[in-house]
Amino acid sequence: MAELEEDKCASRGKLAGLKKKMVLIYLAAAVVIGLMFFVPAGTLDYWQAWLYGAVVLIPPIFVLLYFLKKDPEFLEKRMKTKEKENRQRLIIKIALVLFLISFLIPGLDHRYHWSDVPVALVLAADAIILLSYALIFLVFRENHYASRVVEVQKGQKVISTGPYAIIRHPMYLGTMLMYLFTPLALGSYWAVLPFFIMILAVIIPRILNEEEVLRRDLPGYAEYCQKVRYRLIPHVW
Repeated sequence: MAELEEDKCASRGKLAGLKKKMVLIYLAAAVVIGLMFFVPAGTLDYWQAWLYGAVVLIPPIFVLLYFLKKDPEFLEKRMKTKEKENRQRLIIKIALVLFLISFLIPGLDHRYHWSDVPVALVLAADAIILLSYALIFLVFRENHYASRVVEVQKGQKVISTGPYAIIRHPMYLGTMLMYLFTPLALGSYWAVLPFFIMILAVIIPRILNEEEVLRRDLPGYAEYCQKVRYRLIPHVW
């Protein structure tokens, strides 16, 4: 009984520590997002950024609460960021540069009035981003092994159910849609180009390298690829 109580206390302590980390990461993300949008814009009068901030910051609260209750181990895996593959480390470096450029342009666009994106298009883009979040949540719920880093985990199995029965990389599809529609949600046509480059220079190479690793290290993945032929878009690629 004493050992059981110790295990329970350890689990509660571990969960409390995880909650604290999640809160700190969330607050840091909110601050960074605000700085990237409003400092280049030179004003807080940027309704597209406020709306986009709500779209990208409110849904994750419910996702975090869900997994803290249902699968806290999954959140721990998602906190790992150190890549083992050399190619992935290079891709991450490229992604950081492109990410910074992509998210600074909308604020500058707003300040200097380079674009005139209709309100309806801004709202439609935000709606698509919300749907992308929903897709990513479905992926997380279906795939306990969906880590931030490219690796094969101990005991990992091939997931072929849910969205994985249709395409091989549904999480990247959700991410790609978010990248494509983020600049429009922020009222910028000019930011579409760097976001599109990020898809070509980051997401596509990451997918190809990830598949190499999974084919090499995950039993049954090659057979899964024969069964589910398309990576992102059915009948296209």
